[in-house]
Amino acid sequence: MSKWVTLSLIILCVSMSCKTKDRDSGFTGDRQSEDFVRVSGADLIKPDGSKLFIRGTNLGNWLNPEGYMFGFRKTNSPGRINQMFCELVGPELAADFWRRFKENYVTRKDIEFIASTGANTIRLPFHYKLFTDEDYMGLTSNQDGFRLIDSAVSWCSDNDIYLILDMHDAPGGQTGDNIDDSYGYPWLFESLESQELFCEIWTKIADHYKNEPVILGYDLINEPIAPYFENKDSLNSLLEPLYKKVINSIRKVDKNHIVMLGGAQWNGNFKPFKDASFDKQMMYTCHRYGGEPTKEAIRAFISFRDSVNLPMYMGEIGHNKDEWQATFCKTMEDANIGYTFWPYKKKDSSSFVGITAPDEWQSVIDFSEAPRTIYKELREARPNQALAKKALDGFIDACRFENCIVQDSYIRSLGLTVK
Repeated sequence: MSKWVTLSLIILCVSMSCKTKDRDSGFTGDRQSEDFVRVSGADLIKPDGSKLFIRGTNLGNWLNPEGYMFGFRKTNSPGRINQMFCELVGPELAADFWRRFKENYVTRKDIEFIASTGANTIRLPFHYKLFTDEDYMGLTSNQDGFRLIDSAVSWCSDNDIYLILDMHDAPGGQTGDNIDDSYGYPWLFESLESQELFCEIWTKIADHYKNEPVILGYDLINEPIAPYFENKDSLNSLLEPLYKKVINSIRKVDKNHIVMLGGAQWNGNFKPFKDASFDKQMMYTCHRYGGEPTKEAIRAFISFRDSVNLPMYMGEIGHNKDEWQATFCKTMEDANIGYTFWPYKKKDSSSFVGITAPDEWQSVIDFSEAPRTIYKELREARPNQALAKKALDGFIDACRFENCIVQDSYIRSLGLTVK
């Protein structure tokens, strides 16, 4: 064999090796479609050909804070929580709290624990601002969305858990309530600028993760269009066109990952959807809280799923008694609707693990609930600074997995196990 033939074979082998590198060694090529979970009729199929029935939880509050998970009621959106912390201890200490919160609220230990229960999927809610230079969770530039989600991807990959990326807070607001950190109206549907940013961020995310098979799919917007608005029917008519627009942007860089479409009015109304054929890797996602845990309660979801012959997945459900949850899990399994319960972690209970906040935390709750409309009210409501700082430090310590209380019966009610 000549030296030129030998050299050519070496170059070919190196080239093939580069095409098969994994994430840890710097994957540079394009993975094949068979490496990803795919849609087959109403089922999800794993790369090995077996069916995937989603069972898992949501990492709520980590990258999109919600007031009630801290014990707040009036102060309920990410922006309002940050404003309250700044009024409590100043912007510098508030930013420091957020930086430590992001590093401690969810860690590798949390993902390992979730995997130990037998869960196979995690839904990760995030705020669009994590991919901009807007003021968010302690940073005003060089946001760390990719760094944080990269960590979650690595932990999930190491523990054989699929990850769903959920844009919980979209530019302009897609819901019009506290859960999307908006200004009380779903401006996303009427703002071309917000829509362009929405598509731009999803395209950036899809390009970054296009070769990552541990990501099951992209949940494009959470619970669009609250039911409060008189013009909700008009807004509903804009939902499917917006989905088509963002999916077309995503497919320019990523043709493999599943895209998930939530229904209008809290992911509960699928009547606005008229075209189920515009993407091959597409499915729908519903949400439900309360009501009877029977098949009749989700009859509309099942009927729609059957009419389009595409998978339906319960992205959020929970906050109920263990008996109710166990019954509903059986109902969803019989109906072939996978589920991720909400949430994984929060203050007190009704979650996989509960946070026992320090005694000083009550001073923060009291401040969050006090009138703070004018500066005089703010000054009168602000607690002693040493107490407030101790409360913030204590909450960071309390939220670490090793200091949380495992809610055994809650986990077992979901058909999972506690070792």
